[in-house]
Amino acid sequence: MSDIKIKIIDREGVLHEVDAPTDMNMNLMEVVRSYELAPEGTIGICGGMAMCASCQCYIKSDHQLPEKSDDEDAMLAEAFFVKDNSRLGCQIHITEDLDGLEVELAPEEA
Repeated sequence: MSDIKIKIIDREGVLHEVDAPTDMNMNLMEVVRSYELAPEGTIGICGGMAMCASCQCYIKSDHQLPEKSDDEDAMLAEAFFVKDNSRLGCQIHITEDLDGLEVELAPEEA
């Protein structure tokens, strides 16, 4: 299997069910960008280095995700609109285990 299904709710509340490749070493932020689910320049501003929180999302499903790194934790501590289920999309790598993952994009920072 090389593609999984992911459900992404964009910042306007629209649900998109997308195919995400597991064989291209992509992360969730890159999937969102490739499907243009957020306006250009509003997501992944730092290029996926866990330095800006523009790709913050809320995990809506019960998938087991890797532990947050210290960098991700520190960035979320300074971000806006953080919830208990907040993660940085750039730190969630697309694997077969994430088939059916449901996420919601956090609002843009104020």
